[in-house]
Amino acid sequence: MNLSRRTALLVAALSAHGVLAARPIQSATVWPSKPLRLVVGFPAGSSPDLTARALAEPLAQALGQPVVVENRVGAGGNIGGEVVAKATDGHTAGLMINGNLTIARLLNPAVRYDPLKDLAAVSLVGVAPLVLVAPLSVAKTGDARAFFDAARAAGNRWSYGSPGVGTVGHLGMEWLKNRSGIAPVHVPYPGYPQIASAMIAGDLQLSMLPPALALAQIQAGKLRGMGVTSSGRSALAPGLPSLAEAGVKDFNLEIWNAVAVPANMPEAHVGKLAAAVTAIVRTSEMRQRLFQQGWQTIGSAPEGLARRIRADVQTLGAIIRAQRL
Repeated sequence: MNLSRRTALLVAALSAHGVLAARPIQSATVWPSKPLRLVVGFPAGSSPDLTARALAEPLAQALGQPVVVENRVGAGGNIGGEVVAKATDGHTAGLMINGNLTIARLLNPAVRYDPLKDLAAVSLVGVAPLVLVAPLSVAKTGDARAFFDAARAAGNRWSYGSPGVGTVGHLGMEWLKNRSGIAPVHVPYPGYPQIASAMIAGDLQLSMLPPALALAQIQAGKLRGMGVTSSGRSALAPGLPSLAEAGVKDFNLEIWNAVAVPANMPEAHVGKLAAAVTAIVRTSEMRQRLFQQGWQTIGSAPEGLARRIRADVQTLGAIIRAQRL
């Protein structure tokens, strides 16, 4: 689809949502009135970064202002979360993952923003399971039950990587330890690409990676896929069993990403941004693009994201308490 055709369809979709008026509004209250900053708390090339960059161009077309992706890396994405939460310019949003929007402060009281008070939900962009992967040196075959036996035998001599304390990759592995009886030691990394490289180098023995990154390494013959964290098999990771099939009972975990803004942003601006993001994410072109990145797209209204946040606070909070993290 050429650019003019795509733009025309997007304008029509936004008009249907009440985002665009019949004629331009020449007023000092028009928003956005300058470039929009889209903050990502992870490095370039990470899953949240790729999603943000996929959204940036069509979002700029929809809003009539440039959208600049800004990587503010560290603390499992919470540095980026703090930047968004404390922004007062009226033109800052964030592309965030579960943990930054839910249990960041529950897990670490030192986090300098409260996601439930300082951030406003905009739209749930996409969801996905994680994929449990291991280097070929410790996973000789794709037999997940045999792999768990080896992991239990290794105890704390094995290590796993995550993008940081409080991320779903961290909490998911701690939950898996509880459910499966394995005991690898946690090693935090700046992002998932660095974790994959560390496993390939033999520095880590297992981790949970987003589907797109995991499948790329599995298909290249560099890592072995052991299973997905969803309750059943996933179209995002064809051919891989669920961890439940490997004997891990009552285990169901998803990652997701979403757009959020400072809680002080006017409701009308939040609504305009939400309608734009929703319209973009629901186009067939964006659905396909994000699926290739490893996401099943949602494109929710703010209320839908708020419900997901509340549900995750309950689920992930229970993991934190059970593991005494």
